[in-house]
Amino acid sequence: MHSNFMDAVRSCSDRAIASGDLQPIEAEQVVIEDQGLPFIVRWVAALAAKDAAKPGVTAGQPVSSGQDAVTLPGGPRDPNFNPFLKPDPALLVGPIGDHHAAILNKFPVCLHHLVLARRTYAEQLSPLEAIDFQALAFVLSAQGGLGFYNGGAAAGASQRHKHVQWIPDAPGNASLRALGAGLPAGQAQGTVVRHPALGLAHCFVRVDAGLGADAQASARAMLIAFGQACAALDLRPGADGLLPPCNMLVGDGWMLVLPRSQEHFQGVSLNALSFGGTIYVRDPAQIDAIRTAGPLQALVSVGVPG
Repeated sequence: MHSNFMDAVRSCSDRAIASGDLQPIEAEQVVIEDQGLPFIVRWVAALAAKDAAKPGVTAGQPVSSGQDAVTLPGGPRDPNFNPFLKPDPALLVGPIGDHHAAILNKFPVCLHHLVLARRTYAEQLSPLEAIDFQALAFVLSAQGGLGFYNGGAAAGASQRHKHVQWIPDAPGNASLRALGAGLPAGQAQGTVVRHPALGLAHCFVRVDAGLGADAQASARAMLIAFGQACAALDLRPGADGLLPPCNMLVGDGWMLVLPRSQEHFQGVSLNALSFGGTIYVRDPAQIDAIRTAGPLQALVSVGVPG
C-alpha cells in the first residue's frame, strides 16, 4: 500500500460525496456525563438510511432483532447481498496488504470512516487473526484513531463478511482515552485490567497500538492481547468455529474486549463505538432514552454480567 494512504482516503471520499455515492456527514450531538465519564450522543442522519436499507424496515423505524427479514450468524442481512466481496468502485480506497481492502463505509458515522474487509469470504464471527490486526496496525500506526470490531449481529454487525473498521482521531469521534484515564497508570504490555465504572464483563489489555507504533510489532501485540482477553472472558469458538457475540476496540495503547448479549437498548443500536464514549442514534428522540437511563446503564444492558 502506498505511503500516502490518507491522501487516497480523502480523494476517494471527496469524489464519492461529489458524485452522490456517499452522503455528507450530518450530525448533531450532546454530551452526557455519567460517573464523571463524558459520553457524546450523536444523531447521524446516515444511520436512518442504513435502517431503511434492511429488508422490511422503513426509514426512521427503530430496528429490533425480530424485524430483520433474515438473521445470519454474522449479521442481519440478505445472504445474497455482500458489499465487501466486490466493493463499490466509488467507495474502494485500495488494498491494505495481501488480504484486505480499505472501503469507505457507505453509512459512515464520521468523515473517513473505513471498513477494512477481507478480500476473500470469512464469517464475521470467526476469531480475529493475524492478518486482521496487520490491516489495523497499518492504519493505526500511521494515523492513530480507533480500530474496532463488531462481532455478530448482537454486537452491532450488519454484514457477515469478515471485516474490522477504523475511524480517525477527531473531535466527537469515539476513542478509549476517557476510559483509559481511569485505568491504572504505568502498566506493562500484556497487563489485563478492568475499569471500575463498567459493571459488565469486559477487560482492558495494555498493548502497543496507536500512532507511532511499529506496525509489525503492533500487529503481533494486538493478536496476543486479543487472545489474552478472550481467555480472560471465556470467549471461545463453538463447534461451528464461531465466537459468541463480542466487541473489540483498540487504540492509544489499550485494547478493550467485551461479550455482548443484545444489540439494542430501547431501540438504540449500540456497537463497539458506544464503549468508546460516542453513542450514535438514528433519531434525535433517542437521545432522551440514553439521558434518562444514563449511558453506563445503557451499556450494561447490552453486555454480559460480570
